[in-house]
Amino acid sequence: MKKLLAMMFVLLLALAACGGDGDNEEAASGDSEKVKLSIWHNFAGDDLRARSVRDMIAQFQEDNPEIEVDEQAIPVDGYRQRISTVAAADELPDIFLTYAGSFTDEFHKSDLIQPITPLFDDNPEWKDSFLKGALDPYNYDGELYSAPVAMSATSFMYYNKQLFEENNVEVPKTWDEFISVIDTFNSKGITPLAMGNKAPWVAQSTTFGAIADRVTGTEWFMNAVNEDGASFTDPVFIDALNHFKELVEHDAYPEGANSMDNTQAEQYFAQGKAAMMINGSWTISSLSASVSEDVLKNIGITTVPAIEDGKGAGNTITGGPGGGYLLSSKTEGAAKDAALDLIYTLSNEEAQNTIAESNSMVMYDLELDQETVNPLFYEAFNLVKSAEFAPVYDLHLTSAGGEAVNNGLQEIMLGGDVEKVAQDIEKAQAANK
Repeated sequence: MKKLLAMMFVLLLALAACGGDGDNEEAASGDSEKVKLSIWHNFAGDDLRARSVRDMIAQFQEDNPEIEVDEQAIPVDGYRQRISTVAAADELPDIFLTYAGSFTDEFHKSDLIQPITPLFDDNPEWKDSFLKGALDPYNYDGELYSAPVAMSATSFMYYNKQLFEENNVEVPKTWDEFISVIDTFNSKGITPLAMGNKAPWVAQSTTFGAIADRVTGTEWFMNAVNEDGASFTDPVFIDALNHFKELVEHDAYPEGANSMDNTQAEQYFAQGKAAMMINGSWTISSLSASVSEDVLKNIGITTVPAIEDGKGAGNTITGGPGGGYLLSSKTEGAAKDAALDLIYTLSNEEAQNTIAESNSMVMYDLELDQETVNPLFYEAFNLVKSAEFAPVYDLHLTSAGGEAVNNGLQEIMLGGDVEKVAQDIEKAQAANK
């Protein structure tokens, strides 16, 4: 009997030991579970920069197998709406690409994001290498919420050197010369300006902001945004809208420009169907990935012509610090640590250099090697250094105000009334302050 009890005791110990091993295995399995991290961005295309960013994320995943990265690359035209939709539902990803200005302001006001200041504190040399003013849009009450991974330059004027030479046309430097050049190319059966305004931000971001700043000056615009003694129904703003309308009345754009997307417009220009195109620095990267070296060499780049009687500077490019990555306020613990590591990986000096070498502008102090970039990018890079920045409208207006400008410019392109457009913009902007 004693032997039987002893055997049963040993058996119970064995079973307990087995149970303990199982629990340990489960705990070990739990300890080794991957940290899950989500990131959304708009680098969905096949251009050099988009591929470079996706490659950096893939390399991060390879270097950190304990982190499971859920990446969503959303096309540019739908990105803002997607992010706004999930923000309204308080379902933001851990990391997401943002734009400097009102877009980021709204996330901050709603407490949907948290600062990444520790990254800058731990990497002071990195922080000090950003160009003057680059971090300002992401500084809220002394805390930094993002690091720009781009320079937002939205209003370069590209031109086809061969078409200008063949038609004995000089690159315009003033508004009157610009209108004359438009008329000349129309008389030759050549579209003067490529434009793809299907996503209506294009006309505003690439063209109207540059024209308006030349007419009104930056100070007036910022006063109008802040309702500080200026209004979008002021005569000076009506004048700015009329300058844009003048382009429409002189048939500057191809028929159906409001139905053409931006990529189609870039190809329309690259194929020699238009003599000029006003577009952002992203076009350099896009064309670098899609056209031959001979086509690139045939493209010149300059600023939008000056407006002689305007109140603003003549040699400006709309833009400034570009997009950066934000960290959701809901991301904590191991996921937060992983998110900070990924944000730094995508924003550090190596990343900035990689982005620049993909022919994309950055707000970072780099020694640019002319041999590593195409001639068009190098020309644009030097042009930016000699120009001043003017505000991009939708980075400072409220969402409703920016939408009213975008829709209003589409209306003007279809023959809409300028004063009604101005009234709609003022009403939308004032209602959301």
